[in-house]
Amino acid sequence: MGSSPAGQSISGQPGESTDAGQPVAANGKPVLIVNPAAAAGRTGRRWPAIAELARASGLDFDAVLTVRPGDATEIARKAVRESRPLVVAVGGDGTLNEVVNGFFEGARPIATSSTLGLLQIGTGGDTRRTLGIPIEIAAAIRVLTEGYPRLIDTGRATLGAQVYHFVNIAEAGIGAEVSERVNRMSKYLGRTTYLLATLSSLAGWRHKPLRVSVDGGIRREFIGQAVVVANCQYYGGGMRIAPRAAPDDGVFDVIVAGPIGKLEAILKARKLYSGTHFEDVGLRHKLELLQGARVEVSSPDVVLVQLDGEVVGQLPATFEVVPQALRFMVPKA
Repeated sequence: MGSSPAGQSISGQPGESTDAGQPVAANGKPVLIVNPAAAAGRTGRRWPAIAELARASGLDFDAVLTVRPGDATEIARKAVRESRPLVVAVGGDGTLNEVVNGFFEGARPIATSSTLGLLQIGTGGDTRRTLGIPIEIAAAIRVLTEGYPRLIDTGRATLGAQVYHFVNIAEAGIGAEVSERVNRMSKYLGRTTYLLATLSSLAGWRHKPLRVSVDGGIRREFIGQAVVVANCQYYGGGMRIAPRAAPDDGVFDVIVAGPIGKLEAILKARKLYSGTHFEDVGLRHKLELLQGARVEVSSPDVVLVQLDGEVVGQLPATFEVVPQALRFMVPKA
């Protein structure tokens, strides 16, 4: 196994970007991009044992440790340009999101034969749930060595002049407030961090005026909690907000969440986590499920936007499906 500090070339031949739609042959070793700060530093502490386990499983790889926010995107982009066979995020949902962004240059996918992989260590673990990737590290390593590359969609978010990419869920509203709190809190408490952040956000939440347009046709204006733009099913540390979403169907599931009361949200949280909220008589009158490939959301108020649990700005925002943009290593059926 090789190991390189962040910012250095991860091969002898720096990669060059190519036009989308013209992938090049796989080249060199897999690259594991490790965020030692993920999960309150547990990733860094566990990394030597993880590396040894990966080697024992027959995975010959280079490893690069990040030292600051944004490193994982830069490191991944180098590896993707080189068409490394596997580019693996080792950390939490934020680390994964940075690595996903490394598969793109601006708004366009980089032409590559690289496949994305995940060893989940961090607090949320929402993307892995939809894709069936185990949380147990030995089993997740077996996915890297024995799984198959599933072709999935990604999402592109445009906020002003900034373009971002996401693989799981984008949201404008109370969930972004929760994400902001989570990212300011200690992660030592694991999933309890999300519970505490949710309760704190609910206590001070006031419903927002929101406007949403789906594929330029369906339009809604309402006062409520949020607009959720789902490529996968889970967010918020295991909340199955979009139980029918599929990351390879070419559309988002869009959940319009109206004026759900604070007490109602707390009492019915179990249904949100189990994915049965659309079956609840009280909740289904305040929720609407739409589908589309382009979603525009705006508000006259300040409303935060989060992508894969990372707050990136505020409304207005446009979300677009990038179909079959990414190969993700997942377990065999």
